[in-house]
Amino acid sequence: MRKLFRNLFLSFIMVISYSLSGISVTNGTDLPHFPAGKFTRGTRTVQIGGVTRKVTYRSYLHIPYVSKPVDSAYQSMNVWVPDSIDGRAVDAANAPILLEIGVGGYLAVNNSVSHSADEKAGLALSSGYVVVYPGCRGRDNRFPDGTYFGKAPAAIADLKAAVRYIRYNKGILPGNTEWIISVGCSAGGALSALLGTSGNNHLFDNYLDQIGAADESDNIFAAACYSPITDLEHADMAYEWMFGKIPGRSGIADQKLSEELKNDFLHYQLSLNLDGINHFGIINANNYQNYLLMFYLIPSANEYLSRLTDDERQNYLANNKWITWENENSSFAFNDYVNHVGRMKGLPAFDDFNKQQPEPSLFGNSHTDARHFTAFSLQYSTSNSSAKPEKEVTGLVNMMNALYFTQNGLGSCAPHWWLRNGSSDNHTSQTVMINLATRLQNLGRDVNVKLFWDGGHCADYDQEGFIKWIGLITGYCIQ
Repeated sequence: MRKLFRNLFLSFIMVISYSLSGISVTNGTDLPHFPAGKFTRGTRTVQIGGVTRKVTYRSYLHIPYVSKPVDSAYQSMNVWVPDSIDGRAVDAANAPILLEIGVGGYLAVNNSVSHSADEKAGLALSSGYVVVYPGCRGRDNRFPDGTYFGKAPAAIADLKAAVRYIRYNKGILPGNTEWIISVGCSAGGALSALLGTSGNNHLFDNYLDQIGAADESDNIFAAACYSPITDLEHADMAYEWMFGKIPGRSGIADQKLSEELKNDFLHYQLSLNLDGINHFGIINANNYQNYLLMFYLIPSANEYLSRLTDDERQNYLANNKWITWENENSSFAFNDYVNHVGRMKGLPAFDDFNKQQPEPSLFGNSHTDARHFTAFSLQYSTSNSSAKPEKEVTGLVNMMNALYFTQNGLGSCAPHWWLRNGSSDNHTSQTVMINLATRLQNLGRDVNVKLFWDGGHCADYDQEGFIKWIGLITGYCIQ
């Protein structure tokens, strides 16, 4: 009996120790280690920095990263490790680890389908980095009986488990486990942002325990987010603020409803209390147009136009008379810019009344495909002015919002950030990414953020720049 009480006491002390260190206690004790000796070799040529490199690498495919997978076809990862570059041996033991998130539309990523290293992965390998490509569950996952098993927060729980598995295999899986950098676009960009802001948060403990994640921390060193579809409960408001008066495919949106959402955005934006860069002051719905123009849109247009030849620039300006170009500097009105971009989505843009968009489906449950997650859409759909989303849904919405964790100081936040969007992205409002960037800047994080002029959703016109940035923030360089 004395021995039993001693063991219970030691277990209690261990739980307290993990809690104080920010590491969640989960059941990963029977999780196999990384099979370092089981791999195949591959070779590819990569163009980087104006030169061609030949990279030989090891491929480890379909490695389970949890001990109690719901479906290992999704909860497994591919790992690529550089062996040599141009015939010169590479030791990747201390290399940065690029965690590529292949999620789009909050759909599942099936790891049983072979994924070869893509262009970004090729660039990373040619720089000596380790690349990890995890599968994960998504809103479309269903068992044969029709029940769903990938609704929120399954995807972020899986990705956290993947990060924990990397740390669980420190010294076995090549790479520096303190230099994990996530990257994704769209919903994948939102999940990358979540990894970056919610490290070691105890809201996820039960979900990680259920799948048998390793007993390790899941904070990361840096997050790269392209066109992140995040802050979903406020995204409809932001969309109407930006695109409310622009006709879409079905004509102009209901202006009464659009104005309601715009007014909601006014109050929400002010509540964030975001302090703009360069002593701009607090960003609100009334000055946000100027903020975007001054620090993001005009600099983006200037960079683009400056790179064109005189003839190319003249042709571009002739086709875009809303832009004025004088003394190597552009100027234009925000409304003309928005007209140039055009409206893509209906109203509401995310929590649509018919629940056909991806986001209501994200917040379904095992027996329900989609649920409204905003009071605005729920009240309109039910004709009940006092209707509110279920408490469970509100909790899930918080868990899928990177801003929620930065606003409440609830997670270990990555020190380095790379944020990118196309200036012509009309999948969401430009305020979504810029709010995230500004929050991170206000928290003192290193934030590298810009827009690609005329780029659309998930635009990425500087992949080499991103790979070089990883080298800058880590100080890593192959010898």
